[in-house]
Amino acid sequence: MTKIALLGAGGKMGVRLATNLRGSRFTVEHVEVSAAGRERLRETIGAECVEADAALAGADVVVLAVPDRLIGTVAHEIIGRVRPGTALIMLDAAAPHAGELPARADVSYFVTHPCHPPIFNDETDAEAKKDFFGGVHAKQNIVCALMQGPEPHYALCEEIARTIYKPVMRAHRCTVADIAMLEPALSETVGITLCLALREAVDEVVRRGVPREAATDFLLGHLTIGLSIAFEMFPEGRFSDGALQAIAEARPVIFRDGWLERVFDPAAVMRSVRAICHPPKAA
Repeated sequence: MTKIALLGAGGKMGVRLATNLRGSRFTVEHVEVSAAGRERLRETIGAECVEADAALAGADVVVLAVPDRLIGTVAHEIIGRVRPGTALIMLDAAAPHAGELPARADVSYFVTHPCHPPIFNDETDAEAKKDFFGGVHAKQNIVCALMQGPEPHYALCEEIARTIYKPVMRAHRCTVADIAMLEPALSETVGITLCLALREAVDEVVRRGVPREAATDFLLGHLTIGLSIAFEMFPEGRFSDGALQAIAEARPVIFRDGWLERVFDPAAVMRSVRAICHPPKAA
């Protein structure tokens, strides 16, 4: 059986992964440095942790379920203790894209990240409808990249990715640079920023006298139809003449010319991932 060393197994993400790996074809040895994390893992799935040296010694795959800012440090600490041919899996592209990983040609580097459950889905189960993060009840898609290593390691690591993020529908094969463009640039720099802008807009109309529940219901309902048209999921749908007029007037007010080029410029993406790996110290 393929043996996995799961580093950071007692963290928030590590426990999610450890839970989904139970009962799989993989043998898992859990590594967690904090007492609180070890207790959390024990209480959640009844698993005990082992020392890192013991887990790494016979591991075929190492999963680094640790924060982005620690990936480079942890990878450099363990790289001399893994066997040739070992595959290391990272759960985000920030550190790999920023050049934080140690140079070692005889190991594989694989990056995977969840897309999270889509807005438009076919979930009918009540628990799945409330699983906004994914990896528990709701189906989601994932992205994967083999940064270096033999092609058979892509298939193995994708299988592991499908297991830790299950239930999974599609696994999209990308490059590490692709995934870095998807997150942080597309999903956070643009997507989450616009989500917060929408919330601020609701707060503003509420401040101006609109009942909050009415404003929330109205906007979320219109987002459903707007997104379905924008992403061509509602082929017969069209924006009204009034909506098109409002869009034409709003774009130059809300968006600066050239914003897409600035956000997705490779240098901007690199600055963003480096800031994630090396966040500014609090004053």
